[in-house]
Amino acid sequence: MVLAECNETKKNMTEVDTFDYTVEQFADLQLLRYKVHEFENLTLKQKELIYYLSQAALEGRDILFDQNGKYNLVIRRMLEVVYTDYQGDRADANFIHMEIYLKRVWFSNGIHHHYASDKFVPGFSPEFFKAALQSVDPSKLPLAEGETVDMLCEEVFPIIFDPEVMSKRVNQADGEDLVLTSAANYYEGVTQKEAEDFYNAMKSPDDTMPVMFGMNSRLVKEDGKVQEKVWKSGGLYGEAIDKILYWLGKAAGVSENEQQKAVIEKLIQFYKDGDLKTFDEYAILWVKDLNSRVDFINGFTESYGDPLGMKASWESIVNFKDLEATKRTETISTHAQWFEDHSPVDKRFKKKEVKGVSAKVITAAMLGGDLYPATAIGINLPNSNWIRSVHGSKSVTIGNLTDAYNKAAHGNGFTDEFVYSAEEKELIDKYADLTGDLHTDLHECLGHGSGQLLPGVDQDALKAYGSTIEEARADLFGLYYLPDAKMVELGLTPNEDAYKAEYYTYMMNGLMTQLVRIELGNSVEEAHMRNRQLIAKWAFENGAAEKVVELVKKDGKTYVKINDYKKLRDLFGQLLAEIQRIKSEGDYETARKLVEKYAVKIDPVLHSEVLARYEKLHLAPYKGFINPVYEAVTDENGTITDVKVSYDEGYAEQMLRYSKKYANLPYRNE
Repeated sequence: MVLAECNETKKNMTEVDTFDYTVEQFADLQLLRYKVHEFENLTLKQKELIYYLSQAALEGRDILFDQNGKYNLVIRRMLEVVYTDYQGDRADANFIHMEIYLKRVWFSNGIHHHYASDKFVPGFSPEFFKAALQSVDPSKLPLAEGETVDMLCEEVFPIIFDPEVMSKRVNQADGEDLVLTSAANYYEGVTQKEAEDFYNAMKSPDDTMPVMFGMNSRLVKEDGKVQEKVWKSGGLYGEAIDKILYWLGKAAGVSENEQQKAVIEKLIQFYKDGDLKTFDEYAILWVKDLNSRVDFINGFTESYGDPLGMKASWESIVNFKDLEATKRTETISTHAQWFEDHSPVDKRFKKKEVKGVSAKVITAAMLGGDLYPATAIGINLPNSNWIRSVHGSKSVTIGNLTDAYNKAAHGNGFTDEFVYSAEEKELIDKYADLTGDLHTDLHECLGHGSGQLLPGVDQDALKAYGSTIEEARADLFGLYYLPDAKMVELGLTPNEDAYKAEYYTYMMNGLMTQLVRIELGNSVEEAHMRNRQLIAKWAFENGAAEKVVELVKKDGKTYVKINDYKKLRDLFGQLLAEIQRIKSEGDYETARKLVEKYAVKIDPVLHSEVLARYEKLHLAPYKGFINPVYEAVTDENGTITDVKVSYDEGYAEQMLRYSKKYANLPYRNE
């Protein structure tokens, strides 16, 4: 594997010299490009399939904007019209701040931060924006019938400018009504208790194949009755879904094999009927499709945007297998039973037979919805626990995105500023890329797929804490196994010390450096960040007596220092056992106490120091991608003869094109 990676590095040296990974930087964000390696070597049929699936990936863009907030499409349109048509002084500070605000709205698919979920604070004045709106063609603005520009401003300006109105997209504060205090557009007129009661009434503890209730709907109260508005063709978001269906139909016609065609056709059926049993049938077919090189996700998938962790945001990724790099993940997946058997968790919570674990490294070809512009670097699906137990799961590590992150970060000064000594820097330089990828592999392939719920335990038992606990479980599984001799035996790590690079960067991130993503005075809100802080702080506290990990001062700066890597592994194993118990037993109260104690609160003195040190580096803590552009080349009969890919589209250029070409929903979706 090491030799293969060295060869791959040599092969890509020319690309490193010529491909520009960075696009632009503003606020706390940096935009990157990703290279679709080997696309040119795919067959024409595979290229055509990717082209159709990519169109389907873009047609659902407006769904996510509306899911993230009921006014997002209205506000985006108002901003875009001023941005393109304003005839005043574009060098004025108000216009410049409005441009930055618009770019943030594009990045976050709405007016709340994509990660922290706090509402953006505009740097431009209401007076400027109102005058700008009055100066443009009103027919281009999102005016309702009979509505004037003044009336539109009166309705929408509190949403933009009042910090108390819809202040958080997803509120996770313990003790508050999470539904009423979250701006996400998944509920209307219902309380948290009403929502929980509605779905609890549908569940049966005897159901061994439960659907994911509420996954594809908005829950509303109309005429005093709580009911669902289902996202499907002919239902809510139907206009965008019908466009998705058109391209999925084209994709089915050029599918690589009958199995893949069946997957696409079942997804089409689900989009048409909205039946969650149909979705489970689709998920099972998708998990079992292991022979197709081209693969995709398209639909209502992850539930991080719902404060109750039930309703799924719309997302899409189109990809194809990286044949060389997949050898690494195939080695892991073929030994899944060994890893399960040797896990430090109680045997009651282990799977006696691990089924259907598949893993691959993929090349992303198109990102959409909740995977664009900010995206994951690894995915494990489906989310249904019973499908994972009976039919298995499919895990991916997104190789070309990780590669783009690494290339763009080369020499940015971050390691020099925050890493304790030359010894740790040498480990990171040598092994961090490899062990980081391996941790992602183990997290996605084995971590999420490991363990089991005890009979009768509701998969939603941990409620708002479920996402944090699940991500911690998967992270800990990977952390526990990275140092194992089995990893060296399988040729996955080159020696017994390589894992230390990931251990150090993980503890540094969880204890310190991820705080650059949070404004001073705020708490940790996002599930992945909570997971990392939970693990790092728990290990730090429980190893404090033996000084397993320390926070030390050098030249007036705070650093993480790991004194005993082996004992740190033992601590990770202990926490993994407890996290798995919590998950398997559905122990809500212990989950709540664990998360609230370790994952939420921040030391303000350390936070202030980290922010000040990071600011001097002039880096952006959040990164995302703009997509490549695909062009179908046709002959005189309209038959596709080739698909070309290009990378020269700018950020604003891409976003405005998407808003024009893929604006498939009304500005207000009731």
